[in-house]
Amino acid sequence: MPGALFPPRALMLVSDRRAPGARALPGLARQAAAAAVDAVQVREKDLSARALLALVAEVVDATAGAALRVIVNGRPDVATLAGAHGVHLPAAGLPAHDVRRAFPGLVVGVSAHSVDEVRGAEQAGAHYVVLGPVFATGAKDRPLGLDVLAAASRAVHLPVIAIGGVDAANAGAVWEAGASGLAAIRAFLRQPLDDAVRSLRHAPA
Repeated sequence: MPGALFPPRALMLVSDRRAPGARALPGLARQAAAAAVDAVQVREKDLSARALLALVAEVVDATAGAALRVIVNGRPDVATLAGAHGVHLPAAGLPAHDVRRAFPGLVVGVSAHSVDEVRGAEQAGAHYVVLGPVFATGAKDRPLGLDVLAAASRAVHLPVIAIGGVDAANAGAVWEAGASGLAAIRAFLRQPLDDAVRSLRHAPA
C-alpha cells in the first residue's frame, strides 16, 4: 500500500476554510485534482459530524474519477460514510492499528512530531506519516528542522510527508532531506494552483 499510495514528491493540500484567501473546498479540490495534487486532507475540526459529512461528500463528488485522494482528519466514520479514501489521525488520536482493524478499506495516516513518533506510527500500521512542524509557523510549537525530517525519512519505510511552514522557498530543502511529500495550507492559496504545484514539486533539491 505505501508504495502505491503516493508518487515521489507527493503534494497534500490541507483545508482550512478560515485561512486568508481560502476558497470553497469542493471547487478548490476540483482545481487541485486538475493540477495533479495527490491528496486533499479535509481538516475542519470545528464542524459537527453532520456538517463534516456533507462537506466531505461534496469534495468526493467534486473529484470523482480523479487520481486525487480525499482524506478526512480524525473521523474514520465520516470518511467511510462519505466515500473518502482515508483518514488522518492526530498524534494523540485514535490508535492506527485499531482504525485499520475497524475500517479496513481506509488509508490511515498519522501525525508525528518526532522520529520516535514516526517509528511508532509505522509499527502501528500507518500507511503514511505527516511530520511537523518542520519550519516555524508562528505557532507555539518549536520547529523540528530539516535534520529531524531527514532522520525520520531514513528511519522508516512508509512515506514521510513534511508539514509546517513549507512553501516554494524551502520545498527544495524538504526534498533534499528525503521527504516523500509535503503538506501545506497557505502555500496552495498564495498563487494559482497550477503555479503552486509547479513551484512546490519542482523546487530544486
